[in-house]
Amino acid sequence: METRYTNERARARTDVAAPTGPAADSGPSAKAIRRAGLGLTAGALTWAVAIIAYGSDGTGTEGRIIDLTGLAFQLGVFCLLWVQIRTMAIGTSRAARFALKLEAVVLGLASVWSLLHGVLPDAQAESGWLAVLDLTWPLSMLGMAIIAVKLAFAGRWRGVLRGWPLVAESWAIVSVPAYGIFGEDIAGWVGGVHLLVGYCALGVLLALRPELTRR
Repeated sequence: METRYTNERARARTDVAAPTGPAADSGPSAKAIRRAGLGLTAGALTWAVAIIAYGSDGTGTEGRIIDLTGLAFQLGVFCLLWVQIRTMAIGTSRAARFALKLEAVVLGLASVWSLLHGVLPDAQAESGWLAVLDLTWPLSMLGMAIIAVKLAFAGRWRGVLRGWPLVAESWAIVSVPAYGIFGEDIAGWVGGVHLLVGYCALGVLLALRPELTRR
């Protein structure tokens, strides 16, 4: 039997399907996670400064500043949510992926409210349909808090990043009662400082230790 040799490269197999699903996605790069972390820190810092200076319920120009810096904060939270989605932070199930995408929708609606309430004339900014949209603000924060709890139990993020989202998402639990107990001036400081300790620090941790988001 004659044996033949060839220098031709082996042809690519076309009968083998390419990998799909969660295993096929290697997740975001460390550089992308660092950028997202810095985006979260920048947004949270912007809003923290505003509510320390004006409180969280200002009117007129101050109110518009609070709304628009709140929008900056929400965009920062989108950075956090993006990392959570790409790293499958709360699990690889269909339900987990759906929960994160649903949160993105609710957060998007809340961001639309912040933008419109910050730029529309006062009469339109207080219209009924916009007030309904305002409900998505607390709902989006509640959703992020639920995600933080699920993330801690899932254990896909490691080390300090496994628990620090719980610190960040306790903002409403700490800040909202402060308004009834201490009043507007002190409560503004409570909310602002908590943003620095919670969300700003979480962004810094993502920037410094992106590898902790990977199993």
